[in-house]
Amino acid sequence: MGDRVERATMRDVAALAGVSIKTVSRVVNDEPGVAEPVRVRVQEAVGRLAYRHHLAASNLRRGASRSGLIGALLQDVSNSFSAALLRSLEDAMRARGTAILSASLDEEPDRERALVHDLVTRRVDGLVLMPSTDRQDYLSSEMRAGLPVVLVDREPSGIAADSVTVENTEGARMGAEHLLAQGHRRIAALIDLPGIYTARHRLEGFADAHRSRGIHPDERLTVTGLRGAEAGEQAVTRLLDLDRPPTAIFAGRNDLAQGAARALRRRGLSESVALVGFDDFPLADLLTPPLTVIRQDVVRIGRLTADLLVARLDGDVSPPQRVVVEPTLVVRGSGEIPPPA
Repeated sequence: MGDRVERATMRDVAALAGVSIKTVSRVVNDEPGVAEPVRVRVQEAVGRLAYRHHLAASNLRRGASRSGLIGALLQDVSNSFSAALLRSLEDAMRARGTAILSASLDEEPDRERALVHDLVTRRVDGLVLMPSTDRQDYLSSEMRAGLPVVLVDREPSGIAADSVTVENTEGARMGAEHLLAQGHRRIAALIDLPGIYTARHRLEGFADAHRSRGIHPDERLTVTGLRGAEAGEQAVTRLLDLDRPPTAIFAGRNDLAQGAARALRRRGLSESVALVGFDDFPLADLLTPPLTVIRQDVVRIGRLTADLLVARLDGDVSPPQRVVVEPTLVVRGSGEIPPPA
């Protein structure tokens, strides 16, 4: 490794631009009172020296209460839903010059509390949380101290906070009803941990669709506690080995749908067993057959979440808002396979 190169300082920028350090400070902090030719000269010097402004230090010097940072704790940033949500938040916050510190919770309550503590000690200006905990009242003291919190994908419990969720029960009902309308009566359900808010409501929607038709689904075809694509694949493999296997599958998460699609392909049943997944994912339309899904408008969810958080940061003290986004059925082919004659 070569010798370490020292970073350029504000003093270096001032010397190159031929101005005072105070003038450089005004330019990099986007403050008024600097003539345009001087501002351009300083900006050119910043570029030539690759100077990086220390925002936190600047805030301390000016007595600012904002860090310019937002925390976003999602369940799994490698999952396409969480990744798209994070990107939507980033796009919305970038216009404010706000950066996002993100992490995955993996449905672990202790991990959630530890990461929230870490973010609070770093003095984030606000928090977006997809909680693993049953209750979030451990945040009460921070919220009383002024920390804006918006929950996404799951409703708050134990605290009064803004939230943006999807109508999970209705979405799952829509997916199950679509399969029932094709004539299927032996429909398997692949569901995440039943204690999770979204999983619980999607299971309810699946059951409601059957009850509304006076049908009692075979309990052996409902598999809960599934985490990840591999678990979904293994579950479908076991279901296909039953004496009376399912003719259709409802997958309650995008990764479970991926696992189900692999199991069906391996058995040569991709065009024989119908499949509907909850939540879209990249390349789902390129499967054979293309995957029918209950789609969540992730971009809109992220934008709504950001709007609520920004409003709180700007001083909104109105009662907490509960925003619910309706999902849509996207018909592509896999969910329209009829049961065997």
